Amino acid sequence: MKKLFLAIALTMAAWGSYASTNDDFAWGNASVYFVITDRFCNGDTSNDVNYGRKNDYGSERMNAATFHGGDFKGMLKKAQDGYFTEMGIDVVWMTDVYEQIHGWMSGSGDVNDFPHYGYHGYYPLDYTQIDKNYGTVEEFRALVDCLHAQGIRVMLGANINNPGYPTLLDAVQYGFAPTGNMTEAEAAEHHREWSYSNWTKENRDWDRWWTCDWLRLGEEEVNETAPETMTLFGLPDLKTEKTEAVKIPKFLKAKWKAEGSSNDAWVNPSARHLRNDQNMAPAEYFIAWIASWVEEFGIDGMRCDIVEYVHLYRWKEMSDACNAALERWRKRHKGEPASDWDEKFYMTGDYDYASIDYKPDYAAAGFSSMVNFYLPKHGDLDSIVYTWQAYADSVAAHSDWHPFSYLNNSYHRDTDMNNIIDCATCLLLSPGAVQIFYGDESRRGLSDARLNVDSDQAFRSDMNWETADSAVHEHFKRLGKIRQSHRVIGSGRQITIDNHTCARTDGKETVVICVVPNPERGINVGGQFADGTVVTELYTGEKGTVKDGRVKFASHRNNVAIIAVAE
Repeated sequence: MKKLFLAIALTMAAWGSYASTNDDFAWGNASVYFVITDRFCNGDTSNDVNYGRKNDYGSERMNAATFHGGDFKGMLKKAQDGYFTEMGIDVVWMTDVYEQIHGWMSGSGDVNDFPHYGYHGYYPLDYTQIDKNYGTVEEFRALVDCLHAQGIRVMLGANINNPGYPTLLDAVQYGFAPTGNMTEAEAAEHHREWSYSNWTKENRDWDRWWTCDWLRLGEEEVNETAPETMTLFGLPDLKTEKTEAVKIPKFLKAKWKAEGSSNDAWVNPSARHLRNDQNMAPAEYFIAWIASWVEEFGIDGMRCDIVEYVHLYRWKEMSDACNAALERWRKRHKGEPASDWDEKFYMTGDYDYASIDYKPDYAAAGFSSMVNFYLPKHGDLDSIVYTWQAYADSVAAHSDWHPFSYLNNSYHRDTDMNNIIDCATCLLLSPGAVQIFYGDESRRGLSDARLNVDSDQAFRSDMNWETADSAVHEHFKRLGKIRQSHRVIGSGRQITIDNHTCARTDGKETVVICVVPNPERGINVGGQFADGTVVTELYTGEKGTVKDGRVKFASHRNNVAIIAVAE
């Protein structure tokens, strides 16, 4: 049986001083922390405003989707303080770091009640450099190296369906559409009467934007029943099926020429050669640009956006490109903490309202999971054991596929935050990979954006460092470290004992999990441990002896007991 070992990584400033505690890592049972970089921690106020953007429109409600200042320096400080290692985090998933569109989009389509910037990374403008609001290339490198030294893998986002929206500010700066005599400052102001739909229909000069060589435009006939050829939310739709080579858009070439060497601190060195025309189709440029981040920084995986809207073979091409790029990075960085990791490049994806069902075509294209929208989100401990059984059965059935479950994420906040303790138990003891959304562990509240038409912005509020719920955070930390030290919880075969109790076993270790334990009756270990065996309740550290197939402990905390053989 595996000895109990709850290790906490050392957090020193230099990566060489870190002690990695994640040698038995596997993507299939990983604990993932998903963070919107802009909303997490502001470590450098000098980079809060860039590109002519405006970040203050007078109220929290109007500022719902401006850039709020979170950056790499802030995240690095939290990593050095041990914030992620103390929760047993295996993977930090950051929103896309690529330079975003400079201007704002209507708050919710044509209901233009607030300005919506690309703070979340979903509106890329330039895949070859970092958005200045997040920090520099070297600041990003320091963050990735720090996480790697702690044994933590790093994920980014990958979107090959579309670039970001055209906006008034970008149009003024790059001259791709008429804006009259509008200045940059005027374009950054919020114009409530402005209609994106009307503006893009009436004022297009695509010769100076991405052009119809790259994009599926409104005047073209498309098959609206095929997701791969549909326009989503009015976003410019990339022709992923196109195989003919295209030239890099004029506005990007002009942008790079105008920036010259002044932007070197933000340009990805591995993408610089990709700023020249290649013999590539549109999707191939996007794939090469994305893979360059893997090659430069050793990025370990990607969450791929709206995967069903992209032709499947393109995802396979991206998987191949990123695997090759990761291998090149590992060979060039011998001696660094992540260079000896041997797992393949990881891909998960958002397939609208996917569950844990196996998708063999996507597995063949390089995916190991789809984000599971259906983990129960109300902390119902009377039924969760049966949900876990289905997840464990799925893990056992497919060596190349696993659940990837969450409580909250960037698009959905369905969780009963008043019952977040039990919800966390349901998530963190679940088979497969699990994803914590930043602030789940601190009971982060909603912003005043809940009053806007697009109320989803409300749960992308700033991290509540000053008002974090310490009891909730402690529960996440305790369960996270137990899960990390006992990988059988995420990957073991499950045996359901009763409606509150199950065992997980992998042939080397067995744990029994009981929710809503009864101190008087004791816990039914279901024959997993023989009478007379001394076991440990991992949550409290209390030891007990199995008698008549049960074990009793003096007390229980937070409606959960996790039992393993003592040392």
